[in-house]
Amino acid sequence: MEALRKIVVIGEILVEIMADDRGEGFLTPIALTGPFPSGAPAIFVDQCARLGQPAAIVSAIGNDDFGRLNLERLKADGVDTSAIYIDDDRPTGTAFVRYRHDGRRDFVFNIAHAACGKLHRGDATDRVLASADHIHVMGSSLSSPEFSGFVVSSAQSVKKRGGTVSFDPNMRKEILNANGIKEAMASVLAVTDLYLPSDEELFLLGDSSDIDAAVTQLLSGGISAVVHKRGVKGATYYDSNRSHTVSAYPVVEVDPTGAGDCFGATFATMWLRGTDPETALRLAAAAGALAVTRRGPMEGASDMSALTDLINTSKSAS
Repeated sequence: MEALRKIVVIGEILVEIMADDRGEGFLTPIALTGPFPSGAPAIFVDQCARLGQPAAIVSAIGNDDFGRLNLERLKADGVDTSAIYIDDDRPTGTAFVRYRHDGRRDFVFNIAHAACGKLHRGDATDRVLASADHIHVMGSSLSSPEFSGFVVSSAQSVKKRGGTVSFDPNMRKEILNANGIKEAMASVLAVTDLYLPSDEELFLLGDSSDIDAAVTQLLSGGISAVVHKRGVKGATYYDSNRSHTVSAYPVVEVDPTGAGDCFGATFATMWLRGTDPETALRLAAAAGALAVTRRGPMEGASDMSALTDLINTSKSAS
């Protein structure tokens, strides 16, 4: 049996602390619940590991309880944490979030000045990157010239030695021109095999607002597969020969944070295993659905048994 390929992701680890009720911002004292382990790259790699895929993260945490909370969760779920640097001078990153009544969110972040906001290079990082068969890039890890240069060069190195790259832009169009992000994204896209945009992100780096034209442009640029995530509207897979769409599984939504990361991690994992796109897409949709049923961004990460149970239950109901 062929060995499973190792996925490595570079990016932020933080805790999320959530307002108990919906409203506008944080201008008055309110009840909060947390901390929850979080950070888009951390959620992604945790979901990969929950599915039994070798997976590691390159990041940093503070020498504090928030950092230990994340470290213990990732280790327990099977993530290779050897390249997580423990910073004695900076705290673990934080995100305070409050949902508005219309579903939008207000955030207060401490990332840039937290442990994960500083690039730490060392032997452990080099060893993990040297072991990577696949690197997954999140748009959030391109937030500074220092990080974007490191991420781009790491992706190029993995690709050069025969590995593969997946890319989830996780980016708003309004900040594309900040800190050379657009150029960094273009560099990552140039070595990307699997592209995982959400909604309007499909059009971020192209010159068309038509879905078919945008997908054709991406595939003609060297990308092997595009998975267009559309939340409750489902998702569509495209390659040069075919397309396939799945609907979202109907579940009771508690907290949507992390759903896209769990979806992307599951699809990338199955894609690396050579699973047919239709099956991979169904499993990814199930992962995204289960993610929203739990409060806390990483709490809804699921193993294969839970994914297949949801799929089989949905088949029985229909």
